[in-house]
Amino acid sequence: DPTSASPPPELPKPPRPPALPDAPGVAGPAAGVAASRRSPLPAGSLGRLSETSPSRRQLAVLEAMRHSWKAYELYAWGKDEVHPLSKSSAVWMGAGLTLIDSLDTLMIMGMSQQVAKAREWVATQLNFDVDKPHTNVFETTIRLLGGLLSAHHLSNDSIYLDRALQLGERLLPAFSSPSGLPYSDINLHTGQASNPVWTVESSTDARCLTTKPAHPTCRTQVSSVQLELRELSRLTGRPEFADAADRISRVLHSADKKDGLVPIYVNSVTGRLHNGGTVSLGARGDSYYEYLIKQFVQAGKSRSFEYLRDDWLAAMDGVAKHLVRESQPHRFKFVGELLGGTTFSPKMDHLVCFLPGALAYGFLHGMPREHLRLAEQLMRTCYITYTTTATGLAPEITHFNTDAASVADTYVKPLDRHNIQRPETVESLFYMWRVTGDRKYQDWGWAIFQAFEKYTKVQPAGYVSISDVTNARNPGKRTKCESFWFAETLKYFFLLFSEDNDLLPLDKWLFNTEAHPLPIWPRQP
Repeated sequence: DPTSASPPPELPKPPRPPALPDAPGVAGPAAGVAASRRSPLPAGSLGRLSETSPSRRQLAVLEAMRHSWKAYELYAWGKDEVHPLSKSSAVWMGAGLTLIDSLDTLMIMGMSQQVAKAREWVATQLNFDVDKPHTNVFETTIRLLGGLLSAHHLSNDSIYLDRALQLGERLLPAFSSPSGLPYSDINLHTGQASNPVWTVESSTDARCLTTKPAHPTCRTQVSSVQLELRELSRLTGRPEFADAADRISRVLHSADKKDGLVPIYVNSVTGRLHNGGTVSLGARGDSYYEYLIKQFVQAGKSRSFEYLRDDWLAAMDGVAKHLVRESQPHRFKFVGELLGGTTFSPKMDHLVCFLPGALAYGFLHGMPREHLRLAEQLMRTCYITYTTTATGLAPEITHFNTDAASVADTYVKPLDRHNIQRPETVESLFYMWRVTGDRKYQDWGWAIFQAFEKYTKVQPAGYVSISDVTNARNPGKRTKCESFWFAETLKYFFLLFSEDNDLLPLDKWLFNTEAHPLPIWPRQP
């Protein structure tokens, strides 16, 4: 019966999230962040800055954040998105998305005046009673809930936790499906949940054009909310959020996977995978894998969460077996896709460039050394997707040549030439720098930052996406600035150029898929 779900085998139930421990160090004088989250952030400056090149680079990133935030304050205050070119704003979630997504970046960079103004808006204006039928559960969780939880940890200000709990309560109806997997969309006003509406954004026609709950939803959405839900339970003592997270993880753990790999669609009613569907670590698939290793780390590597570590190891074996290939003529390692679950496609989304960082982070937390070797190879590939374009910025999607007679390793289709300020390559450069200490990763990041400065900065304020990375003379500035430019890209640039490994140390903190830092719990039995 396609409308009924078979219950998955029971796994050992994870222990209730522990009480909040003493604060892990957020120390980092280069960022102006207090050594303990028990104190508000210090007013004023970046603190101690050396005369080394990376510190000067941090100042450049700080100036970019100020220039970006100026556009938001001028044209979009309290709105979801800013459009710097048209000097206007846009509504997506109706909840001040860019403001909340940016809070921890402002804090980490020591922008105390901007933090104070944003906090006032959160305290007096933020309202999640939004009557929109298709608010995306995944995006709302990683951006808004994650942003509020992180802001609470970095400031110890209860207003952010209060708002996080209000949002979490409104999201809960999305987790009421028969399988335990969440519906993709929810109306935060009525609590009615449904599955998504997708549109075409690239050469890959990957639409999910239905709002009927019985139809498939995208895997990345149903499987990448557990970090935030469990942390909300831990902070509030409310078990229902962690229970929802546990159901998601158990259902997907029990699913029939191909060497640890799962297709990009899963039925949220039955919990069954769409067998024969596309297998991808790009759009609609990336953060499922990222959250396997990070859930295990978040829980202090507790025994009850070891099944997630095992899922990560199996998935990475599957990636190496089925998805990793070499281009010609220069033999760049890249990660492709399986169309229909069987046919290899040499297509690599920019989103896949999260993988070197996730592999390096896993290695730091005890995963095999060959993961770090693969991370180093993939990091090089992600960087060359920038250096081989006229602007020095990567396209949304790169295709690789695998024929021995190929002259060039890569090519870009016309519909894929845009750059929307994505963070994944910079994110992975940050992890590679922290884990290996190799300064080339900082240098690569600096080259990318300078390209953003040259081709995406607009006056009098803001940065924007561009339409064609292959055209340096006319890259075609778009009007929109994504919220993840503030939340992720600039944050990771700032951390990449820091010489202080005690600034959000990776043995005490993890970053959710929107770059919002959350503490690692003490190890439980």
